[in-house]
This record gives sequence, structure tokens and C-alpha cells, in this order.
Amino acid sequence: MGWVAEQMDSIKSLQIRQVLTQGVSLGMIVTSALIIWKALMCITGSESPVVVVLSGSMEPGFKRGDILFLHMSNDPIRAGEIVVFNVDGREIPIVHRVIKVHEREDTGEVDVLTKGDNNYGDDRLLYAHGQLWLQRHHIMGRAVGFLPYVGWVTIIMTEKPIIKYILIGALGLLVITSKD
Repeated sequence: MGWVAEQMDSIKSLQIRQVLTQGVSLGMIVTSALIIWKALMCITGSESPVVVVLSGSMEPGFKRGDILFLHMSNDPIRAGEIVVFNVDGREIPIVHRVIKVHEREDTGEVDVLTKGDNNYGDDRLLYAHGQLWLQRHHIMGRAVGFLPYVGWVTIIMTEKPIIKYILIGALGLLVITSKD
């Protein structure tokens, strides 16, 4: 309990100016991260420029915990591309490969069918009830690069929330007790 008491005394001894400085610094860090995220959204044309692979459905190409970088252009989507898409009624996006493309002659719109590389069948069972194809508005982006295993931090904090709270508490203590 000696260390905890020392930390509490340290917090009590902080002057209001130091607390405000730390608060402004933390606010600037958070604001900078949001600005960077919004800039990436504009540059990549994707509502989510970075996603984490949450399942093993794309193994061996992408493993659970890999981070994918997305880009969305006006180029037509083609078979073989890896896309991230949202399905109506589901919150979590899915990362799978386009296996079939159906182009409508009258409108030029492209419908796609996807499948996980490690899955037996196509994704029609994952789509909304009665939906057979994905349209352009379902697709968040195309995978253009990845970082292996880095996304495990996100997975662990999502599956074990206690770790997230411990990290937030530790960072908060670090910010409060750091002296300039």
C-alpha cells in the first residue's frame, strides 16, 4: 500500500495549472488522432481505412489479428479482389474475396458474390435475408495492404474488457503523475 499512498499524495500535490496542462495535452492527442483518421478517410475514399481481421475465414492469406488497409476507388470491382463489406442488419464488417461478378448491361452496375478463402461455400448465407449479391454500397473498401498480428491488441481489448480498463487506468495514472 506504500506505493498507492505515494501516488495519491503525488496527485494531491499537483497544482491546478499542471492538471490543466495534462488535460489539454491529452485533448490534443485525442484530437490529433481523430484528424488523422478523418484525413485517411478522405485519402482512401473508405469510411473505414483500417480494419482488423476478426476470424480465420481468410486463412492462410490473412490470419485473425491482421490489420488491413483499405482503399475505395471508382474502378470496377473484379473477381479475385479482397473486399471488406457490410451486410444489412450486421454491425461488424466482413473481409472476404470476390468470387463472381455480375455486371448489369442496362445500368452498368456491378453485383458481386464473395467467399472466405477458408470457407466451404459462398457468403449468401451471411447476406441479409433474400439477398443474393452485394451491391457497391455494401462494400467499404478493397484491401491494399496489411500488417500481421498488430490487430490482436484490439481483439484482446474487445474480448477481455478488463484489460482495456487496466490499460486506461495505467495510462491515466501515468499522465497524472508525470512531471514536466
